[in-house]
Amino acid sequence: MLTPDIHGIIGYTITPFSTDGEQLDLDTLGHSIDRLIDSGIHAIAPLGSTGEGAYLSDYEWDQVCEFSTQHVAKRIPTIVSVSDLTTAKAIRRARFAQDRGADAVMVLPTSYWKLSEAEILAHYQAIGGSIDLPIMVYNNPATSGTDMSPELILRIFNAVENVTMVKESTGDIQRMHRLQQLSEGQVPFFNGCNPMALEAFAAGAKGWCTAAPNLIATLNLELYAAILANDLERARVLFYRQLPLLDFILKGGLPATIKAGLRSTGLDVGNPRLPVSPLSDAASKQLLAMIDA
Repeated sequence: MLTPDIHGIIGYTITPFSTDGEQLDLDTLGHSIDRLIDSGIHAIAPLGSTGEGAYLSDYEWDQVCEFSTQHVAKRIPTIVSVSDLTTAKAIRRARFAQDRGADAVMVLPTSYWKLSEAEILAHYQAIGGSIDLPIMVYNNPATSGTDMSPELILRIFNAVENVTMVKESTGDIQRMHRLQQLSEGQVPFFNGCNPMALEAFAAGAKGWCTAAPNLIATLNLELYAAILANDLERARVLFYRQLPLLDFILKGGLPATIKAGLRSTGLDVGNPRLPVSPLSDAASKQLLAMIDA
């Protein structure tokens, strides 16, 4: 299995809808993808939380996956989020993404019922056995309802051959240190919590998965460049310059804030799909002021 070089700033894509929220707007999705790639980010991640993957029908999900991978066209690596409630559905999505040219898949163990560690491990083993692509294990209990300890993540990493990366989004920096300690630095991990970006890089993160490049890609990339250059003072300045906006994006909800931000910069991608509400006028003005700043 050929593992792509995935590192740096990984940008989440949005899923644009028509004004009534009923139809996909694939042309605008293409424009948003081109903006991200042209900004210089290192990889792209469709159909995650920002892309409202959980709010799409299977047919819509397939359309967005196929369009995104074909539009990116290997210009940078594409990591498709294939998470679903059942193992069978996640496998279907993983195979679909592989067949359409994805470079890797991201898997969040989402479940209505609380899963045991054995069930979580079996979930990843089943998906890993069904595809040849690298898998990024994604831990985000705030959205999945499942919290994986560093010890469990390491078990999955050791048990599933094509699990090659971990995305940690709890916001607990000690988990990242613990994972590095347990694995002796052998598990590549990525930060998924915006306000933790600086600490995560300091802890050895290989990259940062974030929706922020849709709005402030230059600052995100400059921060990563400062980290690579070991210029920690410049990295601190760059991080704290963008921290108010990073906090705002997180607290306001990724689809609502990113879509409002894109609209303010001239790309109308529609509103989030209900029950998620669009950003209020007052919050949108606050967001625009932060982007300008």
